[in-house]
Amino acid sequence: MELCLRTVFTVQCVLGVVLSLSGIAFVESLGINYGQVGNDLPPPSKVLQLLKSLKVTKTRIYDTNPDILNAFAGSGVELIVTVENEMLATLMDPQQALQWVTAHIKPYLPATKITGIAVGNEVFTGDDMTLLDNLVPAMVSIQQALTQLGLQQYIQVSTPSSLAVLANSYPPSEGMFAPELTTIMTQLLQFLSTTKAPFWINAYPYFAYKDSPDKISLDYALFNPNSGMIDPHTNMHYDNMLYAQVDAVIFAMAQLGFGGIEVRVSETGWPSKGDPNEVGATPQNAAIYNRNLLKRQLSGEGTPLRPKMRLEIYVFALFNEDMKPGPTSERNYGFYKPDGTMVYNVGLAALSTTTTSSPSISLTSMATKKGRSGHHQRLVYWISVCLLAMAI
Repeated sequence: MELCLRTVFTVQCVLGVVLSLSGIAFVESLGINYGQVGNDLPPPSKVLQLLKSLKVTKTRIYDTNPDILNAFAGSGVELIVTVENEMLATLMDPQQALQWVTAHIKPYLPATKITGIAVGNEVFTGDDMTLLDNLVPAMVSIQQALTQLGLQQYIQVSTPSSLAVLANSYPPSEGMFAPELTTIMTQLLQFLSTTKAPFWINAYPYFAYKDSPDKISLDYALFNPNSGMIDPHTNMHYDNMLYAQVDAVIFAMAQLGFGGIEVRVSETGWPSKGDPNEVGATPQNAAIYNRNLLKRQLSGEGTPLRPKMRLEIYVFALFNEDMKPGPTSERNYGFYKPDGTMVYNVGLAALSTTTTSSPSISLTSMATKKGRSGHHQRLVYWISVCLLAMAI
């Protein structure tokens, strides 16, 4: 059994090295959130085929579904998995965390390319203070378990937060965390700084526009051409709200003494349908927002505060999830319906060999200075995985 397992890993590693050397171009920083709160969703094997047809190489799931982890084995698609909020109290215990990583992560490596563990989701903005107190200890225990198993160099541990962690986000240079979160936020930032993991933020310009459509320009929220705004303290020009939100988070971290942590967008998107009071939730706006976002990703740009650091973004979401509670918009963020038909054409479909839709963005046309380094990073990853496989 061990020999067979090692042989499978070795073959997958060689394939990964060959693909890396081939220079096949993908969007380095684009991922898609793959939620599963819906009925009649395609099986994971079909989802993988869809992601491959779209040339998407990163996805995030909201659990550690073994069917997905098995289906994605050998695909090279990077996966961020999630520890559900209700598990945090248990995983504070280092021994329980070790057992969890041993059971839910280790068996799938290196065949399945798990690159991140999201510990909880939007814990800071919930009403459960006990859950909040459990967050950083659970993250520390999981990190210790990864280190004990020799996996810490392949997997980053972080937690996605909503933008509500900020007490102020405008202008970006005045970004600051809510005062009541200062103690625990400082503990989190110290952990991220020590482990060199990113700060993950769920940022939705849609919510800001929906709440104040008479004060916020729709074009500014959608990345459309507009006059934008100039931060009076930095003189930096912002032509879209998402980048301003991200920079507000960076300034807030700097206020607590952590100015060097990378910020990544773990969720952003725009609903294609909403209730009557959900202003702006239309297929047209959703398509414009995500299409313009993809254009920005193609250019490999960063925010005004960090223009040379490409902003990594996970778009929400791959599918409409018809079983989610809440307003209508919550069930209508997907690019696709559960039956696999497009809700709207955002441009990703131009890569599919099965579509004949009108011309749109070609994600394989990217040519940025980070392209070669991305191939190099993939090559280094697969060589490392080969060495790990041989050690099993």
